Amino acid sequence: MRRFVLILGALISLAAGGPAAAAASPQSALSGALTQGMDNTGGAGGALVQDLNTGKTLFSWVANTGRLPASVEKLYTTSTALLRFGPNATLATRVLAAGSFDRHRGFHGVLWLKGGGDPTFGSAAFDQSAYGTGATVGQLADNLIRNTGIKSIQGRIVGDDTYFDSARGTPANGYGPDLTDVEGLLDGLAYDRGFANFEGTLGQPRPALYATQQFVGALQARGVKVASNTAVYTGQAPKKAQWLATVRSPSIATLIRLTNTPSDNYLAEMLLKGLGAKFGGAGTTAAGAAVVRSELADEFGIHPSLNDGSGLSRSDSTSPVQIVSLLRQLYRNQDFVGSLAIGGETGTLQDEMNGTVAQGNCRGKTGTLHDVANLVGYCRARDGHTLAFAFLINSISDPNYVHSVEGNQMAVAVANYDG
Repeated sequence: MRRFVLILGALISLAAGGPAAAAASPQSALSGALTQGMDNTGGAGGALVQDLNTGKTLFSWVANTGRLPASVEKLYTTSTALLRFGPNATLATRVLAAGSFDRHRGFHGVLWLKGGGDPTFGSAAFDQSAYGTGATVGQLADNLIRNTGIKSIQGRIVGDDTYFDSARGTPANGYGPDLTDVEGLLDGLAYDRGFANFEGTLGQPRPALYATQQFVGALQARGVKVASNTAVYTGQAPKKAQWLATVRSPSIATLIRLTNTPSDNYLAEMLLKGLGAKFGGAGTTAAGAAVVRSELADEFGIHPSLNDGSGLSRSDSTSPVQIVSLLRQLYRNQDFVGSLAIGGETGTLQDEMNGTVAQGNCRGKTGTLHDVANLVGYCRARDGHTLAFAFLINSISDPNYVHSVEGNQMAVAVANYDG
């Protein structure tokens, strides 16, 4: 009889949610919060969360289905750039020559301004405003003067942008110029991203020629006399041209941070063409995309579909499983992790996760198109573990609302996990 009373009491306690009721596990609590978040987005989505310390999958929702990545694709471009070039590598803009100096340090012959696909090459004012760093035309002029003692120029000055092809845009716009989405003109010798004004609302019809004219102006501003009959135009430098001076971009580690934190389409597409030029046999978007696909397959064992560098193309496709696989294999790479926006603090995440446990504890990359809102990255959970997550939501009508759900509800749930 006493045993029956004890059992009956336990059953009553369980039904009433009393002390004998089992508390929801941390994983169940996380799963419930993320399921609610996925329902709230109202779109066609997939998600995956993994504990990188244990390897355990904590949440999965249609995680193998490919979705439009939008700017999440920049993680594929920048990780490939980081691994192929190396974090300390730089992109060079050079001055080459065929000619000679007289005894007064006057140069007679042809100078070439040879572009190397540096997206930051331009004016000091623009670089400071846009990046806080960069390779300026003034630095290149100073280096030339320091290296050669040049006092005057008689002959020709030629801009060479043949490191890249002549396509100024991406597959998303038929490779034509697109200042709105691409945020600049893709050129091997672009100056201030190919903009014709500081605001970036107008593009240069001939970016390489304009860059060369700015180089001439920088030399003249430093006292180098350029003969009035000196021709300035564009063309390809011969392989035997003599090197005179170089200005180098910020490191690749810095360039990928400048790409990922604010989600800069122009830098991503320039890096992609640079990968094609250096490792794929041609400075084209297609060659760069092939390099990225090869790197992802060989190094990470993943096979997303992509044909550009920024995620503007609607032919791109990737899954949460592929994204988390990349994140898992790179989470100890400080340059990669450090390139991501910090929740509630920097870049595209500065207005999300504010005042929550996720602020300062989550880093990530957003992806946005008119019908896409994605968020992927890492969170340091309450238990001290690092969790990798990917929330890919397509077929929506309000990306801002979905980003709010992802950042202020779902990422917060991930950061709040205490397994």
